[in-house]
Amino acid sequence: MQKVGVLGSAIVGQTLGQGFKSHGYEVRIGSRTPAKLAAFTTSSGIPAGTFAEVAGWAELLVLSVHGSAAEAVLGLAGAANLEQKVVIDTTNPIADGPPVDGVIQFFTGPNSSLLERLQAAYPRARLVKAFNSVGSARMVNPTFAGGRPTMFYCGNDPAAKAVVATILEAFGWEATDMGSAVAARAIEPLCQLWCIPGFRQNHWTHAFRILWS
Repeated sequence: MQKVGVLGSAIVGQTLGQGFKSHGYEVRIGSRTPAKLAAFTTSSGIPAGTFAEVAGWAELLVLSVHGSAAEAVLGLAGAANLEQKVVIDTTNPIADGPPVDGVIQFFTGPNSSLLERLQAAYPRARLVKAFNSVGSARMVNPTFAGGRPTMFYCGNDPAAKAVVATILEAFGWEATDMGSAVAARAIEPLCQLWCIPGFRQNHWTHAFRILWS
């Protein structure tokens, strides 16, 4: 899978798009208004298109939009363009309300997840949750004194997860499989935990690492 389509043109989408390109993938980036990405295309060499154009062209997709827009963006990409494709879901179900003592609010409950909602809405897509528990500055080739950080991932399709695990390892992560899409109920809240030092101490450059005995 060498053709990667990024659905979402904000900082996460641009960062991952450039990361995939630096690792030898052919990349295109999707937006509702591709014309606004002219400067990014010029500087990065990554062509822009509509969500449907990018999804139809790509062999693998990266969903990197605000969580509240995730289902709508997949709809704009087109169900037929998602069918049987691996979709790396980087989104979190962040609500509009302000953080409470550093804890961002979610629009999902403890026994549900955005990944599960998206998978139910698009059952023919092969969604894998990843890249949701770290800031964009550390998503590609992160460097920490303590060694490689851990990226937790999950999804219902074992083959799709294997593809994502290979990407994560190439991008400098210790890829750790947490199981089916249900595990997103635990992985998505890692975003809340990750953000607390940012909002409370203005520290945004950390990551998680699992220690095995």
